[in-house]
Amino acid sequence: MGSPAHTRAPAEAVGTLADHVYRSLADRLMAGRAAPGDKLSLRAVADSLGVSMMPVRAAVSRLVAEGALEVLPKRAATVPLMRAEQFRDITRVSIEIEGAAAVMACHGANRSDLAMITERERVFRAISRERAPDLARAVAANQEFHFAVYRAAKSPELLSIIERLWLRVGPILNFDLRGSPERLKSGDAVRCHQTLVAALRDDDPQVARTAIAADIRSAADFILSSGRLGNGN
Repeated sequence: MGSPAHTRAPAEAVGTLADHVYRSLADRLMAGRAAPGDKLSLRAVADSLGVSMMPVRAAVSRLVAEGALEVLPKRAATVPLMRAEQFRDITRVSIEIEGAAAVMACHGANRSDLAMITERERVFRAISRERAPDLARAVAANQEFHFAVYRAAKSPELLSIIERLWLRVGPILNFDLRGSPERLKSGDAVRCHQTLVAALRDDDPQVARTAIAADIRSAADFILSSGRLGNGN
């Protein structure tokens, strides 16, 4: 007879694999590597990660519960198109929550954090100056910069809240940076990022909060003005 630990191992293994699949899909959504309307084949996800369908279904169910995916027939899921009113609401919350993280980062960032944040800002700015910028890479670089700041706040709970927000808005940001090369070059993102980095170096929480708010609000205003979000409440 097997030991109790051996008996539990399959369920524990499935749970661990489901966490791995969830993290992979969540990172993809937050980094904007999937846009609203994109379909995800559960079989393709399982094959790409080398796992069975069971942990994929568990991970997708979790993302569906969080509003980041919707289930389709025939083992597929899709990134939902958010309604304009939903996006406005998330934008208001994001400004407050991410602004708080920027304030905390002013006090929590160490030399290593500042070096990482500075490098992420440099990468995003370099992409924006390319003659034919890689727009998908720009969306991902924007997310990497923001999360370098939020990790510097040294608050796992706050970071978890922000991740849940970005699960919803990450794909929507494709309608901004990826959908408008002109905005990448002449929009507010580069300026706001540079202002935020300077505020972190100077330990100026008010400027840091204002820079984050301006960055989020500028992107949201453009996306809403584009008319690409769903109507209704």
